[in-house]
Amino acid sequence: MNKPLSIYRGLPQPIYVLFFSTVINAVGIFVYPFLTLYLTRRLGYSALEAGTYMTFASILYVPGSMIGSKLADSIGRKPVLVIFQLLMDLCFLLAGIFEGSAAIPYLVLLALFFDGMVDPAREAMKTDVTTIGNRQASFSLIYLGHNIGFAIGPVIAGYLFYTMPSWIFYGNALAGALATILVMLKVKESKPSKETVEESKGWKTTEKGEEGGLLKALFTRPRLLLFALSVTFFSYAYSQTLFALPLLTTKLFGEQGAPLYGRMMALNGIVVVLFNPIIVSSLRRFHPLANTTIGGLLYAVGFSLFAFAGIAPMFLLLTVVYTLGEIICATNEHFYVANNTPISHRSRFSAILPIIMGTGHAIAPIVGGTIIDGHSMSLLWISTGLAALIGSAGVFMLYLTEKKPQA
Repeated sequence: MNKPLSIYRGLPQPIYVLFFSTVINAVGIFVYPFLTLYLTRRLGYSALEAGTYMTFASILYVPGSMIGSKLADSIGRKPVLVIFQLLMDLCFLLAGIFEGSAAIPYLVLLALFFDGMVDPAREAMKTDVTTIGNRQASFSLIYLGHNIGFAIGPVIAGYLFYTMPSWIFYGNALAGALATILVMLKVKESKPSKETVEESKGWKTTEKGEEGGLLKALFTRPRLLLFALSVTFFSYAYSQTLFALPLLTTKLFGEQGAPLYGRMMALNGIVVVLFNPIIVSSLRRFHPLANTTIGGLLYAVGFSLFAFAGIAPMFLLLTVVYTLGEIICATNEHFYVANNTPISHRSRFSAILPIIMGTGHAIAPIVGGTIIDGHSMSLLWISTGLAALIGSAGVFMLYLTEKKPQA
């Protein structure tokens, strides 16, 4: 492991702060992984009603992301991240106070709106403090931090779900506030100066600044658009682990389904912690589009076989399979996007591209709920594997026309 872990040496100091902040925040991600179960088991929603709600929540994320990205490119990354993260934490605190009431879905929607405002600032900050040379390792470390925390959080939340459900919300709020305070105290504003942006317009790299608004800049990067459209099939597939997978485990295993799902999410984090540095160090010499294709194929295999899983060990094994795909995709998708994003529009690209890439995530709950209610859970998982296969084909077609390493 010594050689793979060496890729994390000598990274920019803000990256290490963001790593520890991410670990703390991820330990407290209690609400979203169990939101489907909360709506169906605690509030009495049907699968279709829960799916419709989750889709609406994803749509609400979009205006938040666009507003936050514009603010982050104008006033700075740090104030946007701190202010709206703390507002999100306040929503979860209130949800804990009013747990079990009809106000919960509205408080969660508002929290997700604020979360949408925070994410572009956070992504732009990560890109600001890195270079092409250390960016993949830096992104990999922060992704690793997320999964170190996520290996712990869902296990705790899985047992809190039936015993102390209000603490799902309190825990999320507390961890988020602590993570935000760490960034507030230890990370300086990273927004590039106007002089740097102007100078970058003469660079001969894919990060050079662009004139005009978001759409004009976006259409100077048509390959990013095609890449984002392909990746949205991955986001559709992966989103079913948050929507349909907990429904499947509770359907098959009853009250033991929630703890099993929590163990699966914890295993997801453990696999990332153990294999992320190995996979990144092994695959970094290959083109990120080739790597992303492989990750999508692992998604296709892992998700489609859930249609035939009937025992707990099978669920854990398939979690390992799709998690390996997640590691490869997560550490190559953002690397490819960041290296092709103009320095002048980083926050806005960090908003619009995830929106395109996350379209599948937005429609997955309502599509999944419709398939489950109208057909079967097995058909849902087979179609989920097919979606991942389509995404892999799209990324591979891009790779065939871009085999040379990025400048």
